[in-house]
Amino acid sequence: MTPAAKQHLALGPGPEFERIREIQRLLGPQGRGLGDDCAIIPAGDAFFAISTDVSVEQVHFRLGWIELAEVGWRATAAALSDLAADGAEPVGVLIAVTVPASSTHADLLEVMTGARDCAGSVGISIIGGDLSSGSVWSLAVTVIGHARAPVSRKGAVPGDAIWVTGVLGGSRAALEAWRGGRTPLAGARERYARPTPRITAGKWLADHGARAMIDLSDGLAGDAGHLAAASGVALELDLSRLPTAPEVESEATRAGVPPQQFAAEGGEDFELLVALPPGFNAAAAFTQATDLPLTQIGTAIGGQGVRFLHHGRALTLKSFNHFG
Repeated sequence: MTPAAKQHLALGPGPEFERIREIQRLLGPQGRGLGDDCAIIPAGDAFFAISTDVSVEQVHFRLGWIELAEVGWRATAAALSDLAADGAEPVGVLIAVTVPASSTHADLLEVMTGARDCAGSVGISIIGGDLSSGSVWSLAVTVIGHARAPVSRKGAVPGDAIWVTGVLGGSRAALEAWRGGRTPLAGARERYARPTPRITAGKWLADHGARAMIDLSDGLAGDAGHLAAASGVALELDLSRLPTAPEVESEATRAGVPPQQFAAEGGEDFELLVALPPGFNAAAAFTQATDLPLTQIGTAIGGQGVRFLHHGRALTLKSFNHFG
């Protein structure tokens, strides 16, 4: 069975994903392939990878926090992150922008400048889109990529090691500072406003044995469950190993939780969670190729769900809920 013909992937828990399951049931055979980061379409001896991501004012960002150009960058990076999770090479971006009536032409051009710069950072162009008016800013970003052997969320097997790229929690640190009326530390603000889609990392991991992969858009606490469900395994993750951004500690202290828990419950880090064979020992080569750390944080085991541990103690984590 080709990736394009795959059945629905199992999804982890959460109100958003129960709605997706309802859509899957409604669509039946006409909804094949739902539940992964990208739609995969055969193209000769390779595949197209296509994904759409929506960024809505007051839901995903606030203009009191970030600039208009950063809105465009952030929305584009979030969509490109889905290509990274499939190990795909980007080809182009389409952006449908809903523009508030109160905005100016210059405002729209500033948003598109950020989108252009983000697309340019991975060597591609904006190749289409749409414009409409509405009550708030909204960007629906569609990304197109290609891959010889795309990686999905399905494929982890018991015994696989679970790794994460980069460091986590910086985006949440900025968010919590703004919510508390504070100015975020510069590094946290940058991680929130201008995230880097891990395209190079995703392709490297796909080329070096990745069995399953997902980008951490909704946070480790939520997204780990989707990889586990799609693969039909359980994950045991040791949060004491979790690499956290330098800006996390002060905000975690204010929240009264360990930094690793704070980071795991945050979203929009856009790092990659990946299952690799147990014999994988090329983390140093990964870092040399990508300038990112690659850290083993757990193991795939038989069963279902995700068990989070912190210094041997089981933790129950909260995750982002779009419909909360």
